[in-house]
Amino acid sequence: MNREKGHPMATDYDAPRRNEADELGEDSLEELKARRAEAQSSSVDVDETDFNENLELPGADLSNEELTVRVLPKQEDEFTCSRCFLVQHRSRLASTRGDQLFCRDCS
Repeated sequence: MNREKGHPMATDYDAPRRNEADELGEDSLEELKARRAEAQSSSVDVDETDFNENLELPGADLSNEELTVRVLPKQEDEFTCSRCFLVQHRSRLASTRGDQLFCRDCS
């Protein structure tokens, strides 16, 4: 607190914080260079070409890609919802209006 005026001093949260090592005095130039080298050596080297090959962007051209999915025909215990057109199990049937079938989500 600022004892002269009785008001608390403002805290500058953007100011760099100092720890005990900073309070003991400034480190030598050699020690600072050694710390910098240690910090840089612990970083992981990433090959940018490998990273970019595995990165897929939205709207990428996938025309040469093949997708293999086994599609089964609608089973006897399934129906197609007349509103969302998803194939659902009969247990999800909520209502019928004429020949139209509606799932629980759409009714």
